[in-house]
Amino acid sequence: MSGLHKLEVKQLRILSELLALQNLSKVAHKVGLTQQAISEQLKKLRDILDDRLFVRQGNKMVPTPRAQALEAPIADVLIKLEDIVKPEHFEPATYQGVFSISATDYTTQALLPELLSIVRAQAPQLKLIVQDFATDNASELMSSAKLDLLISFPDFIPDDLPYELLFIEQHLCVASKNTSLGQKVLSISDIAKQPQLVVSPSRANLKGSHDQWFANVGLKRNIVMSVPNFSSVPDLLCSTDLIAFFPSKLLPNDKVSILKVEDLPPPFEVIVAWHPRSNQSKIHQWIVEKLRFVCNKSNVEY
Repeated sequence: MSGLHKLEVKQLRILSELLALQNLSKVAHKVGLTQQAISEQLKKLRDILDDRLFVRQGNKMVPTPRAQALEAPIADVLIKLEDIVKPEHFEPATYQGVFSISATDYTTQALLPELLSIVRAQAPQLKLIVQDFATDNASELMSSAKLDLLISFPDFIPDDLPYELLFIEQHLCVASKNTSLGQKVLSISDIAKQPQLVVSPSRANLKGSHDQWFANVGLKRNIVMSVPNFSSVPDLLCSTDLIAFFPSKLLPNDKVSILKVEDLPPPFEVIVAWHPRSNQSKIHQWIVEKLRFVCNKSNVEY
């Protein structure tokens, strides 16, 4: 077995202190061991390094040339070991790095402008990469460290990822500012009959997230168009007779009006998820804290 396998960190510290103090009793007092224990460790070091290391002269332990040559390397090793075990220090103002977030266009619009403002003010050297909404390969991206955070909905998050609830969202029924529906209070049956625009971010089809809500009461929606994002919805509604369900956090909007309805589809959770290895990551904790702040600040009821 090589000497490296026998060497212990505490022995390096004792050797470092012996080189500095050159006195067994002083070293014993400083490291909190008995003088006998220090002598035993010195004996092991002599065996491992195949050198006497110190020669006694009166009350002093005079280092051999071999011991003197080890002083600087040992000090360097101990400093590096201290860096490994000390708590991670995170200072936003000086932090340099790249952070990747996967989000839908909806959460990008609702949360990231305010988050970016905070980042630019408090962590100006942090760079953000916002990726398209990842569903099918979220776990793979997280595992390969190509993705740091995923802002999504619980149903789209792999079971092995820890997450935190950011807010509860409610879709509201909207139409053009010039809608003929006026101030009428619409029933779910009335809504089902209206030509509708739906948003399908991950699948290109004429299906929407609230189809089951209608099906539960025996109704089928009159869906006439599907788009992949919410950002285009106001422009598409403002010049047509279509209606749509739109996130409350993106309202009010100058191009659409909120319709009066008897009932609304169930609210849903918006969460932020990360890989388990990042549970103690200071930068992850900081970003999540800022997202939490943004969400609490923008909790407005309509």
